[in-house]
Amino acid sequence: MGQIALGLCAGLLLAGCAEDYGLDQHGRKVTAEQMEGQWLVINYWAEWCGPCRTEIPELNALEEQVKDKHATVLGVNFDALQNEALSKAADTMGIRFTVLAQDPGERFKLPRSEALPVTYLVDPKGQVRERLMGEQTAAGLSKRLAELQAKE
Repeated sequence: MGQIALGLCAGLLLAGCAEDYGLDQHGRKVTAEQMEGQWLVINYWAEWCGPCRTEIPELNALEEQVKDKHATVLGVNFDALQNEALSKAADTMGIRFTVLAQDPGERFKLPRSEALPVTYLVDPKGQVRERLMGEQTAAGLSKRLAELQAKE
């Protein structure tokens, strides 16, 4: 009986590792399978954040540059906007990358930042490799990702 319970717990833990990421700004499901083997560039933004507004085009460019290099850009609205409000804000900001409606902070044990923008680089194993405060550029992020990927 003990081994059955242990096996059941192990199965639940493994299933938890593959939980989906919730919905994006368009109401589409973001699956764990889509993110498998990907480096994640997780950026927290808000409409009221001036540096976030100038950083968004850089993140759009980065998404185009890295989409075939086992990396993806994910946005998270700092104010936890949902549904139509999230969709409208992402559209207003000109965001072309995926914005998660559900904050992945707990999943990756990301420290809550009171300053914006903040960007986290997460490896395919789910380990936070870097926390970058302030406005980033596509060139800088692409270079840093390549350096981290080369160490793998």
